[in-house]
Amino acid sequence: MNVLDVQNLTLSFGENNIFSNISFDIKDKEKVGFVGVNGVGKTSLFKIITGEYTPDSGNCFLSKNIKLGYMEQHTCSDSRTIWQELVSVFDDLIKTEHELENLSAQLSENPLKQLIEKQDYLTNEFNRNGGLTYKSMTRSALIGLGFNENDFDKPTSTLSGGQKSKLILAKLLLSKADFLLLDEPTNHLDISAIQWLEDFLKNFGGACLIISHDRYFLDKITDKTIELENKKMRSYKGNYSTFLKKKEAHQKAVEDKYENDIKEIERIEGIIAQQRQWNREKNIKTAESKEKVIERIKAQLVIPDSKIEKIRFDFTPKCVSGDDVLEVIGLKKSFGANTVFSDVSFNIKRGERVFLLGDNGCGKTTLLKILMGELSRDDGTFRFGASLMTGYFDQVQAKLDLSKTVIDEVWTSFPFMTETKVRNALAAFLFKGEDVFRRLEVCSGGERARVALLKLMLGGFNFLLLDEPTNHLDARSREELENTLLNYQGTMLIVSHDRYFINKLATRIIELTPGGCNNYLGNYDDYAEHRYISGEEKPVKSKPKVNDYKLKKERQSNFRKLNTLLKRLENEIEEIEMQISATEDKLNDAPYEELMRLTEELNELTQKRDELYEKWEETSLSIDDFGDLD
Repeated sequence: MNVLDVQNLTLSFGENNIFSNISFDIKDKEKVGFVGVNGVGKTSLFKIITGEYTPDSGNCFLSKNIKLGYMEQHTCSDSRTIWQELVSVFDDLIKTEHELENLSAQLSENPLKQLIEKQDYLTNEFNRNGGLTYKSMTRSALIGLGFNENDFDKPTSTLSGGQKSKLILAKLLLSKADFLLLDEPTNHLDISAIQWLEDFLKNFGGACLIISHDRYFLDKITDKTIELENKKMRSYKGNYSTFLKKKEAHQKAVEDKYENDIKEIERIEGIIAQQRQWNREKNIKTAESKEKVIERIKAQLVIPDSKIEKIRFDFTPKCVSGDDVLEVIGLKKSFGANTVFSDVSFNIKRGERVFLLGDNGCGKTTLLKILMGELSRDDGTFRFGASLMTGYFDQVQAKLDLSKTVIDEVWTSFPFMTETKVRNALAAFLFKGEDVFRRLEVCSGGERARVALLKLMLGGFNFLLLDEPTNHLDARSREELENTLLNYQGTMLIVSHDRYFINKLATRIIELTPGGCNNYLGNYDDYAEHRYISGEEKPVKSKPKVNDYKLKKERQSNFRKLNTLLKRLENEIEEIEMQISATEDKLNDAPYEELMRLTEELNELTQKRDELYEKWEETSLSIDDFGDLD
């Protein structure tokens, strides 16, 4: 069954045509990634689906009885606490719960049959609609998205913009919608919160259409990908990585056929010219016949899409640094009574691509600012190596002068460059024509990020400190940045939540914790696998070389441990299911005064069962990842 059917949609704003005659459908339970460069109209399509925009032509049909959930439909009330705001999603259940409490009080004084029947009906409805689990779901969502229990009673008016976005996302996810429209849902989330969101969406029983530049997230969640490009829509079965391969194969096939068709037309045109030269009746008939062949080829000729312009990065360093690039010893930083981190020690060698990871608020940006001299340290020291030229990318672009134009911002930093060279550099970053004279204050976040990256590129630095460099970049630009940094001959220390980016570039990961830092060799997948198998946050000083036999034995040992854990979880789940069943039986015959106590007990058992199921699923997936051990 299709939950959404889009047929021949066209949308324009004035003379600007956004897209033309696009069609696609989404089936029940499908998780669909929606990709395309910034500005192609992805959010505009969402607003057509929600009814906010009216298309110029075409139709958009939502299945009957589908409840649509869209993040912008949910807002935060500043008069509530965080808990009250999120639990308000379950207002109907809360109302029923209050009715049951009132009925219980009435029945204790006057046990009328009519009241008993009403209580029985409401209890069944309450249980059927999730009344026993709504509190644990609310708590799980808040914890999963980075709030702690001390935050629950805080007023929403005290939240940052990012925290309010998280709360709105949580309301959407708990709204019992059948079809979710998610526009950049991983923005403002740290890695642990993104992983929670992934688990939620994997278990979500409805369909999703997800706009995202987070390619790792799309790979984990989606089973279909649609792309809006050149005002046209194409649909591909599979996640983001599968889409890239299929798109490349499709484009090559179209280009090869077009090239062959053009060559065939040119060959036939040569025959026609020759036949007309001879100018006999038979030759003229042959020429006319060949012209019809050309008409048939041209009628089915598919012209390849024009190539989307890409940012052209080049971070070539002006000089080579020494082998020792950075040494950090015992660094500590506090803000008032709050110690952000302490005893942070690590070193970086030339050529390393080191990523600094950790939960939001652990001090990653603070550490970079200390290294750049923008913040003072409370304790410890750090030392840069010889012949270093250090460039810093600030995720909020605080050093840009927003009163300047794009060209003036770049030219002021590099006054020795000619206007032609500055314009050429800006063109490589997709600023052309009148775009270069726009003031930065009216530019988008993505445009400002491109200006900051261009200034970084022109500096010729051999040590790059990058704070969330892929924020505001679309997937295509992220891939260009990745490929350039892979070939960069300098050294990097990068803060990022983009796991696809980390996976492609990282040679080492430093995990920042309140009491120091842990080192892990390898990329993000290596880091995640080690943390999961070890079950604790132990630093890995090095990745030892092992022979194939020893590696195989270690894998087999880890595989056996996971299987043992899986069996133990299955036994615990079976046992708790029996307890739930027994408690539910007691609920049916419970005296009125015991009803709420049993309900709370059942709520706790259900929460515990859900947590066991989540752990069971994670363990099963880890076992699947081992593949063939022979």
